[in-house]
Amino acid sequence: MENSMVSKVLILGAKGMLGQELVSVFSDDEKYIVAGWDFGDIDVTDFVKAEEKIRTYAPDMLINAVAYNAVDMCEESDEEYQKAMILNAEVPRFLAHLAKQMNILFVHYSTDYVFDGADESGYREDAKTNPISRYGMSKQAGEENVIKEEGKYYIIRLSKLFGKPALSSIAKKSFFNIMLTLGKTRDEIQAVDDEKSCFTYAPDLARETKSLIEDTALFGIYHLPNSGDVTWYMAVQELYTQAKMSVIIHPVGSEAFPRPAKRPHYSKLLNTKRTPIRSYTEALKDYLTFME
Repeated sequence: MENSMVSKVLILGAKGMLGQELVSVFSDDEKYIVAGWDFGDIDVTDFVKAEEKIRTYAPDMLINAVAYNAVDMCEESDEEYQKAMILNAEVPRFLAHLAKQMNILFVHYSTDYVFDGADESGYREDAKTNPISRYGMSKQAGEENVIKEEGKYYIIRLSKLFGKPALSSIAKKSFFNIMLTLGKTRDEIQAVDDEKSCFTYAPDLARETKSLIEDTALFGIYHLPNSGDVTWYMAVQELYTQAKMSVIIHPVGSEAFPRPAKRPHYSKLLNTKRTPIRSYTEALKDYLTFME
């Protein structure tokens, strides 16, 4: 293969649940040279040093899988909210600005939590954002900061990410990971049945990200969750059925689990720009095969 055809990809947050899959998907293709950096390799909040390191590597595209996602801690603590604003709003601004200066593609990930959940028909890519939590506000600010730079960018929204556990020691566990653990120790559990959204399988999202880039899709916002909108209760029913775990599941309202941050009541991300991604139930089969 000619070297001129090889693209250098820099993935930030490379040891997170999504980041590790992005590294894997791009590394499997000989068209790419991949660098995967995590917090041990670069401090993205030190803009001077981070810029120097990124410019030295000189990537052809920059993918940002770094995020603050402690939704409830962010709501309770001003200090945590400041951390969220730095990682979710200021870092994307800095990276988008740098990518524009370097004339390279910038990919950034966002969330269904930028919506208030009041529209039960779901949310298109161009729907008006109206976050109801501090976390959602920090992600909304990040989106706006990327758009303002007017560079070559994709903002990809996802919801309820799951996949094999992250390599990073500080990463959150997914809902399905937690439920599998609980199912091994309890005969009965409760699950919220009045919040509905989509799940997103990290390997599928990584593949879709690569396809989006390779298709030279128009720059802008994309919704790329797996197909199928379900409540937490419906999802854990599916999980235990597939995993052949005999646990009694009680549907409850969200008030049964008081949490500091409000969640959208209904936040289905409508994918109107790309081919629909397979059902989360299909993705669950792959996930469970890996987790066995």
